[in-house]
Amino acid sequence: MSQQAHSSGFLASLVHWFAPPFDTGEAPPETSERIDWGRAVPYFGMHLGVLLVFFVGWSWLAVSIAVFLYALRVFTLTGFYHRYFSHRSFKTWRIVQFIFAVIGCSSVQRGPLWWAAHHRHHHVHSDDPQDIHSPRQKGIFWSHMGWFLTPRSQRTNFKIIPDFAKYPELRFLDRYDLLVPILLAVGLFGFGEFVAAGMPDSGVTGFQLLVWGFFVSTIAVYHVTYLVNSATHLVGTRRYETKDDSKNSMIVALLTFGEGWHNNHHYYPNSTRQGYFWWEIDITYFILSFLSMLGLVWDLKAVPKRILYPKKAATPIPVQAEPIPVQSS
Repeated sequence: MSQQAHSSGFLASLVHWFAPPFDTGEAPPETSERIDWGRAVPYFGMHLGVLLVFFVGWSWLAVSIAVFLYALRVFTLTGFYHRYFSHRSFKTWRIVQFIFAVIGCSSVQRGPLWWAAHHRHHHVHSDDPQDIHSPRQKGIFWSHMGWFLTPRSQRTNFKIIPDFAKYPELRFLDRYDLLVPILLAVGLFGFGEFVAAGMPDSGVTGFQLLVWGFFVSTIAVYHVTYLVNSATHLVGTRRYETKDDSKNSMIVALLTFGEGWHNNHHYYPNSTRQGYFWWEIDITYFILSFLSMLGLVWDLKAVPKRILYPKKAATPIPVQAEPIPVQSS
């Protein structure tokens, strides 16, 4: 490949971050499993943005916003991108569906259709050679973050998710998924400048809120949610025998608000709840239960008793090799 062609491909990749080509809805080619540096450079640039904390300092407002946005976006990814869009484990209003799709986009993990389509594909092919992010197949770096930086992963296969692809507002978010993060970043900077003008002694600045609220918080959301693809297929415990390597991890469950109960989930993915017992903390499920009390969501799918308490197979009665003779008295 010539240097000119390589440069033009790199620039095209950068442009496609903001103005992606129209998607045909077809599955992407299976051979395009190379790192697309046009997408990787901005992605790694987000990580470098975290280092700006040493220049902008900190404030309680900045840290509080970072924590709040972390919690809000982790819940949205786990509760809506995963349990709703991917598995339809509960129902909600169309407006609520759209609101949480917008919040999910602010996580910079693409649109809800892209996310859910890839996750549905993962469940069909979990840890087999066609799984796009299996650590068994290609190692921990690939499953954690390498897979979505390739051309193969960039398009959305709408045939896998026709139930939600019918909504034009979700199609719009899927195509222009970077619009929401840009608005969030601009909003954080603007709010910081507003606070700085009104309370100059607070130490808050626009750049400070941008770094903490956007870069730090987003990178934290990135890597705790990535752990579900990587760590919970490598370390943990297994309650159920499944065809894949899914495992339960209390640490990952706490960080991701319940997604660490991954072996439970892969054994019975239809349930809204992933922490099956009281000691398996599932914050996302608790929040969804509260939203159901408000009438914002409903029909949360429960875990059947046959899954919670599987019947043990009866112990076979041993058969004697030879009949025991009966002695007469």
